[in-house]
Amino acid sequence: MHAHRSPHARTSRRAVIGLVGAALIAGPLVVTQTAGAAPAPKPASAAPGQSATGQSAAGLDDPAKKEIAMKLVASAENSSLDWKAQYKYIEDIGDKRGYTAGIIGFCSGTGDMLDLVELYAKRKPGNVLEKYLPALRKVDGTDSHEGLDPNYTRDWRKAAQDPAFQKAQNDERDRVYFNPAVKQGKADGIGTLGQFAYYDAIVMHGDGGDSTSFRNIRKRALAKAKPPAQGGDEVTYLHAFLDARVWAMKQEEAHEDTSRVDTAQRVFLNKKNLNLNPPLDWKVYGDSFHIG
Repeated sequence: MHAHRSPHARTSRRAVIGLVGAALIAGPLVVTQTAGAAPAPKPASAAPGQSATGQSAAGLDDPAKKEIAMKLVASAENSSLDWKAQYKYIEDIGDKRGYTAGIIGFCSGTGDMLDLVELYAKRKPGNVLEKYLPALRKVDGTDSHEGLDPNYTRDWRKAAQDPAFQKAQNDERDRVYFNPAVKQGKADGIGTLGQFAYYDAIVMHGDGGDSTSFRNIRKRALAKAKPPAQGGDEVTYLHAFLDARVWAMKQEEAHEDTSRVDTAQRVFLNKKNLNLNPPLDWKVYGDSFHIG
């Protein structure tokens, strides 16, 4: 992988659509999907990361919990729980980051799309996207489409049918966003919900050096409360983290709708559902979602 700055904060496509005045879905969208059985909810008295019996609870990297995480992010980014339908997604949403595409919003202007296409080319030389690598290197850091139009979006959708490209998207999502969030969450002694709060923040804000990056959101929270690993209360700390996240979102116009925190993550926290156990009910941009 080549060296470049950390991915910029990314913007929910739904938020951008709202800003430009496009018509939103009329009435609440209710999506029901079952995520499978889960252990009993953790009582408030249980130690972080443990159930009442002292057994270690599943972290966000547990396959069933990870599936929930993907659906929660998709509800905010795509107004859908069908996150696997997003491999083929690509458009310029007008946020000055070039093309936004795929399951996590890889951007041509922030370097993570370039890393993805480089990985795909390494694993499958001669693929339909490899010829765009020189153009992707040139437009990195800009919102330019130079060398990409007119056929890049068509070829992206073609590549998205290839299981090798789908796996590359999964692997880059995990390497850049999911794994670092889970690792930091476990180091801080927070459970599945807290690890998801970290993941959702790093997806949107990246982990660069700017004041609204994930690491600086966490620093802002640490100034208000201690995580369990430092002897603090998990619920208190997570409220501080979500407060810091909301502050960061409000620094950018495209993120002013903070419902992915206020009517989703905060709802689970208020119920002390620290293990993200179904059933889960939440709203994003006014749309209602359910995982049974």
